[in-house]
Amino acid sequence: MNFSRILLLNALGVLLITSWWVPYFTFWSTLDDAVFWWFNQTIGDDHLRWTEILAALNSRRYDIFTILCMLGIMSWASYRDRQGGWRRWFGIGVTMLITAGLVSEMVRHVITYGHPSPTMTFDEVNLTSSFVEFVTKDQAGNSFPGDHGIMSMIFAGFMLTFGDRLTRLASIALTLLAIVPRIMVGAHWLSDVLVGSLSICLLLLPWVLCTPLASRMSASVTTGLKRLESILPLNKGNRS
Repeated sequence: MNFSRILLLNALGVLLITSWWVPYFTFWSTLDDAVFWWFNQTIGDDHLRWTEILAALNSRRYDIFTILCMLGIMSWASYRDRQGGWRRWFGIGVTMLITAGLVSEMVRHVITYGHPSPTMTFDEVNLTSSFVEFVTKDQAGNSFPGDHGIMSMIFAGFMLTFGDRLTRLASIALTLLAIVPRIMVGAHWLSDVLVGSLSICLLLLPWVLCTPLASRMSASVTTGLKRLESILPLNKGNRS
């Protein structure tokens, strides 16, 4: 267990929350407004192609594409893993899904604060959905914390822990590609992600990834998979 790393990451999470919560400290609200309006002015008929791209990056199809890319990166990591192979990464994937589910439930039941997205806060804003004919996300009644960001950061956290250099870099790039479009169209404030999502991950993930918990869970799943393979009728037939 790397206790010093856990404390450091937890301290960073607390610092982020404190910097956002302290009254009369307007850094985050000022930055939120500036980022939103900077991107919002680029949405409209004058930049129709760009607007269509932003809308596509916030569609359900893009969400599915992102999930497939995550699976692709994990498959790539298992291919590059000369020791555990796909069985080890299957265990890591199951552990990651369990962690994501538990974190999601904890956030849903513990965090009672929420606020609307910038596109529902300000009047006379440019909505990408007004310029395209397909369904796209550009508003949220409660955008805090960024659930999209939490799930993407959990994926990145597991890849940073178990992957090699190339798959780590790929996971970071994909996480940014998954999170940033939501901010660009105003479905989330910047602080929803940099404070909400990131602080939650800094407070919770270290207790999974910087302790033996994740490794033991994934190893248990891998061992169970091997035992299941040994008793399958197909494997018995191959050995006879």
